[in-house]
Amino acid sequence: MKSSSNYFNCLFLLCLLLLVFVNSFEEQQNVKRSQFPDGFLFGATTSAYQIEGAFLEDGKGLSNWDVFTHIKGRIKNEDNGDIADDHYHRFQEDVDLMHSIGLNAYRFSISWSRVLPRGRFGEINFAGVTFYNKLIDSLLLKGITPFVTLNHHDHPQELEERYGGWLNPLMQEEFSYFARICFESFGDRVKYWITINEPNMFAEMAYVRGTYPPAHCSQPFGNCSAGNSDTEPLIAMHNMLLAHAKATKLYREHFLPKHGGLIGIAANAFMYKPLRDNDFDRDAANRAWVFTAAWVFDPLVFGDYPQEMRKYLGSLLPRFTSDERKLIKDSIDFIGVNHYGTLYAKDCIYSSCICSNSSCSAGGDHPIHGYLITLGEKDGVSIGEPTGMPRFFVVPKGMEEVVDYMKKRYRNKPMFVTENGYASLNPTTAQADELQHDIKRVEFHKSYVASLARAIRNGADVRGYFIWSLMDNFEWTSGYEMKFGLYYVDRVILDRVPKLSAKWYRSFLTNSSLNGEETGKTISFKYTQADHLSHIL
Repeated sequence: MKSSSNYFNCLFLLCLLLLVFVNSFEEQQNVKRSQFPDGFLFGATTSAYQIEGAFLEDGKGLSNWDVFTHIKGRIKNEDNGDIADDHYHRFQEDVDLMHSIGLNAYRFSISWSRVLPRGRFGEINFAGVTFYNKLIDSLLLKGITPFVTLNHHDHPQELEERYGGWLNPLMQEEFSYFARICFESFGDRVKYWITINEPNMFAEMAYVRGTYPPAHCSQPFGNCSAGNSDTEPLIAMHNMLLAHAKATKLYREHFLPKHGGLIGIAANAFMYKPLRDNDFDRDAANRAWVFTAAWVFDPLVFGDYPQEMRKYLGSLLPRFTSDERKLIKDSIDFIGVNHYGTLYAKDCIYSSCICSNSSCSAGGDHPIHGYLITLGEKDGVSIGEPTGMPRFFVVPKGMEEVVDYMKKRYRNKPMFVTENGYASLNPTTAQADELQHDIKRVEFHKSYVASLARAIRNGADVRGYFIWSLMDNFEWTSGYEMKFGLYYVDRVILDRVPKLSAKWYRSFLTNSSLNGEETGKTISFKYTQADHLSHIL
């Protein structure tokens, strides 16, 4: 009798779980553009080094990435961005692709070394300025809003050699000068500016792990020839935040009155969940967020670093002067959210921490990471469906949660989801036709857009959503193996081929149906639903 009761209890729970899933699945399938506010920006994102190529053409100078990628062993398969997607020569074709999808916005970055090859030590490269003028004008002609990032990980190599890059406060003035040239050259047509992309990620990869230029790190995070992983990322971030604030002050005082526009910054923003249901891990999940996204946004909204960082880092964390606090406070008009997934957080203050697989971050008992580790698994079970990136798991609810967190912490300041993307699983073994029929990417974006729609219905002031990326490109240390694009790029002839995800985005943006004629494989959608059901069962 008891086993029969247990059987029916299990059956009831299973049915309830299936009902929740089906409702979620139907919401994901039925998400429509009309659920978003009027004027909402739907776009795609790229960055200069990752797509432009033409690395020494028309007066462009060497960037830190141009030099770094030519050091043997730094990049997978010894790839580099010398040619990349050749966007420099094919930008008009790429603008036409955006228009064909129905994008009303495009986020791209400006190569600092293409506009100012030697920073303030040289002349303006007007060929570079002309290229971006042509790109901006082409976008506007097609009804596409340019959304411009000034710095996306790359800067002139000369500034690295003269100053030591972002470790030197003089980079603040260099960046302000670069920003002025861009505001003067493009500000009459560009109304959305991001100063720096993911300063938190760049500080981590360049000065903690040593996998981005200038490849600085120290034990236990890596074995670099130079660097201090405890102090240098904090110094670099400090300089990037002040550089942002100075550029914002410049924009607001000299360009906003005549051109109008908004200026902000974009940060990498995972959502974090406690590994165990206890106070220690709940506090660790909060610290994980504070030591990543709040590290960027708290100073620019409130005027100082989070108290939790000061508590654990003490004198390691730089201090702002009273004048600097006034400068950085309220220095963003909007928050840029780059969201790729959700991870577990485990406290390392009251329990021991060991990282044993690729889904676990080294952190442990080091204050630089808040005495915690983040993981993608609990008891051998992934937090979400794996993707081609080891720590990027598909957890759609994380989008709603991270936006809600931002809404509460920053008084519902306007937000843009400036990056959200899916890395193809096992890209090295996938054939071109499999990569083009990217059903997993379609389902990813459907579910994340549905989650974002819920956050907006709950009152979040989100004004745009940008897919990373328009096309497959140079994915930093992963080279060309990692695929995020809506378009597949043939690495030999560089032709752009639309994937199923590009066709889905077009159908979503135009409120049309993605039918069998377009995909040739309607059955794939039926399989996906069954696949999800079998995964849950």
